[in-house]
Amino acid sequence: MKAQTIPEEQPERQPPMFAQSREQFESTVRQLFSDRVCQMTHSDVEQLVNTEGTELMRRLFQDHLSLRARQEQDQGLSAAVRGADEVPRTHQRVTQQGLMTLFGPVQVEHTSYQMAGVDSLQPLDAMLNLPQQSYSFGVSRRIAQEVAKSSFDEVVASIQQTTGADVPKRQAQQLTVGAAADFDEFYSHRTVVLPLLPQTGQSKQGGELMVLSGDGKGVVMRLEALLEATRRAAELQGHKMAKRLSKGEKKDRKRMATVAAVYTVDPHYRTPEDILSDLAPVRLVEPQQERPRPQDKRVWASLIKTPEMVLREAFEEGLRRDPLKQKIWVALSDGNQKQLELFEELAQEYGIKLTIILDIIHVLEYLWKATTVFNQESTPQAEQWVDERFLEVLRGRSSQVAAGIRRSATKRGLSSEERAAADKCASYLLNHGQYMHYSEYLDNGFPIATGVIEGACRYLVKDRMDITGARWGLDSAEAVLRLRALRASGDFDAYWSFHEQREYERNHVARYADGEVPQLLQPVQKPRLSRGHLTLVD
Repeated sequence: MKAQTIPEEQPERQPPMFAQSREQFESTVRQLFSDRVCQMTHSDVEQLVNTEGTELMRRLFQDHLSLRARQEQDQGLSAAVRGADEVPRTHQRVTQQGLMTLFGPVQVEHTSYQMAGVDSLQPLDAMLNLPQQSYSFGVSRRIAQEVAKSSFDEVVASIQQTTGADVPKRQAQQLTVGAAADFDEFYSHRTVVLPLLPQTGQSKQGGELMVLSGDGKGVVMRLEALLEATRRAAELQGHKMAKRLSKGEKKDRKRMATVAAVYTVDPHYRTPEDILSDLAPVRLVEPQQERPRPQDKRVWASLIKTPEMVLREAFEEGLRRDPLKQKIWVALSDGNQKQLELFEELAQEYGIKLTIILDIIHVLEYLWKATTVFNQESTPQAEQWVDERFLEVLRGRSSQVAAGIRRSATKRGLSSEERAAADKCASYLLNHGQYMHYSEYLDNGFPIATGVIEGACRYLVKDRMDITGARWGLDSAEAVLRLRALRASGDFDAYWSFHEQREYERNHVARYADGEVPQLLQPVQKPRLSRGHLTLVD
């Protein structure tokens, strides 16, 4: 009887690399060749390619992750993996975890190094810099960009419509808070990179003036996010309507956001008459010189920090730009007494010679209210009265203007109630006289209006935080303010690179002994695709 030959066991054949991606690509091509698609309008074809293309990208991502997992399993590590606790993880187990990407969900297969009683470690996760949550940094970044512009509901809808990701609202809020977590550290470690002058190639040092400014803007908050005194007042107050706050009720629902701006600018020399002309609704004479533009402007706002903390950050930001204090430092204020005191105290603490200027627009508003005491509102006489006194204030004669206003009210025999607006204006001029040397400021080319900070309040706070019906939690509101500040200051891209690096250090480097993430024994080899397809080359 002839002996039977037992065939040798054949090794299991692995599917070709990127097989899922190729299958999807070829399926899409076949559809585009089909009679059905050839009868479609261009917009239907566009939608088809978008949908199928997103799935192709998801499969490419998945196939790449599968490649990395296979390489890890083939190459392995030469020794046990030691954690920051110095305990070696000697047992290996292949596990998976899900990751939601911009293209849709994928699975990350990795080798988990384990030991009883301690957390397991996954070196491949560190190499990929996977986040702790199950959403990729691409998804987090897109949410951070979108939430700085739109409501969370709109962001969730936009992500669903324009990407392959699915992110519920609560998770979007959590990702937003996490995305803004490194805001303070980014700016405290940032070196201001100044542009180069085209003629010399030397670094441009910005404008001659270093300008600081601060303001405040209220944000309607949820009850638990209010400061204690405001919360008690809100709890005692009744509601006229069940589903929204009526007029007058918002004042006990707001928490003040402190807004700051720092920038440099070149001097702009003007006369009082120039200022009056600039403020006219219709410019009769074109300016002879172009107004210098603010340079290297940074704006930000905070609901959590006190005004002192925010203004201190403004001084430190200025010192990063002008560490030798060679520029002329100017602070613009709306007249808030606490703010004025902080500017003076911090300037003394940091050894800075600071010129504090009262915003001229606030002065003008007081004059417009005072003119109604002596003139009928919205008449040429009322306007002429304001123009005459405004020019005198710009010429450095604010105390004389204040005295004249009170003297006119007294001569007319007006009652306290009738002359209230005039007295309030006069008091404002007298109490802030030391910050109203406008003739001197104009001669030195200093700015005298808080347009930059007013714009920052409008953009950072009002345009986004004051959406009808919005009531904010403290953490999400602070995060949105930070993300809007990064966009407004042109720092978002640099910040995001910094943020991903910090996430890598926190989530991975800190978990290993001596802060060293184990590496594969051999460098990753580029795969050579099968015959008939493109070959990857160096």
